[in-house]
Amino acid sequence: MRITKLGEEILRKVAEPVKPEEINDELRAFLDEMFDAMIEADGVGLAGPQAGISKRLFVVIADDDVRRVFINPQIIQTSQEMCDYDEGCLSIPQVYETIQRPAKVTVQALNEKGKPFTLEADGLLARIIQHENDHLDGKLFIDRGDPEFAKKTEEQFKKRAERAEQKKKEKEAKERRIAAKIAAKEAKKNK
Repeated sequence: MRITKLGEEILRKVAEPVKPEEINDELRAFLDEMFDAMIEADGVGLAGPQAGISKRLFVVIADDDVRRVFINPQIIQTSQEMCDYDEGCLSIPQVYETIQRPAKVTVQALNEKGKPFTLEADGLLARIIQHENDHLDGKLFIDRGDPEFAKKTEEQFKKRAERAEQKKKEKEAKERRIAAKIAAKEAKKNK
């Protein structure tokens, strides 16, 4: 599974709710793939848009090592108490910024079997839930920090994407030239 990166349109869209009939074995297999991709990338949370689907769902493994699935989550309460933390994101690799968020949240969601649950979370789990829930609304952690930092980060990722596209085009052109040379040699040989 490829994790989408800053600059890809899906990360800025509001995700669609998951319909009850969509909570099936196919979705559960996809959620397992999300966990695998998240763990492989050394992350603690991954949202649907980061996995290439614009659906309101995310997976989390916080510091208690419990695998949690949130489908159609709604944060119904946040604490007055706030806390700062250096956040990062698998969609914005190697970029960190101190972000202030509520220290505690209460969230309602469906699990991977479609069963509703309510969870009160604090610490790292509360932060991950808020971060991943933002993804479902087309928001990134950089949107919650210094606007100048966000602008600079977006420009940096845009340049990276442009360089990658240029390299891809150059590689394709080189491959076409090599193929043309091989074809010309073969044509000469067959005369």
